Amino acid sequence: MTIIGFIRHGTTAWNKERRAQGSSDIPLDQDGINEARMLADRLSGEEWDAIYASPLLRARQTAEIIAARIGVEEVHFDPRLREVSGGQIEGTIEEERIAKWGSDWRKQDLGFEKHESVLERGLPAIQEIKEANPGKNILIVSHGAFIRKIVGELVRELKNEPPLHNTSVTILSHTDEVWECSLYNCTKHLGKF
Repeated sequence: MTIIGFIRHGTTAWNKERRAQGSSDIPLDQDGINEARMLADRLSGEEWDAIYASPLLRARQTAEIIAARIGVEEVHFDPRLREVSGGQIEGTIEEERIAKWGSDWRKQDLGFEKHESVLERGLPAIQEIKEANPGKNILIVSHGAFIRKIVGELVRELKNEPPLHNTSVTILSHTDEVWECSLYNCTKHLGKF
């Protein structure tokens, strides 16, 4: 059995401001660093063999904090694990989007990365990571929208779950060509369930 733990990065200033981040390269803020440390402490009591991550700074920082705490020497960065691109809305808050494009901005072509595009890059990345680490426990540090799209495709009953919390843990196992979820959006290390 291969186990993949999907981790959403820690909090950023833009998360707090409810700014669309997408592929913008935003660092963790101090709360995000603290959350990543709490998550790393939690994961240090478990067995993880490898860490893969999005190269975007907020995921990179989260992954490196975890790796240092749990003793994984190398984080493998893969650009296919990056967040879904938000196109023209990146860096904006809801009020700014409504002012610029109107209340139906979600229906407009503002350069959002299409769902199919995310799956076309994300699913092969997950498959390659799984094949390179048979029977191992792997962490993938990525982003909320990316993880939801990939997990929803692998485990169809999770397709319409709510957004993931920062530093949440979602665990999937792969046995006999079937993906199963044993934990979803867990933040017990933050005192939240």
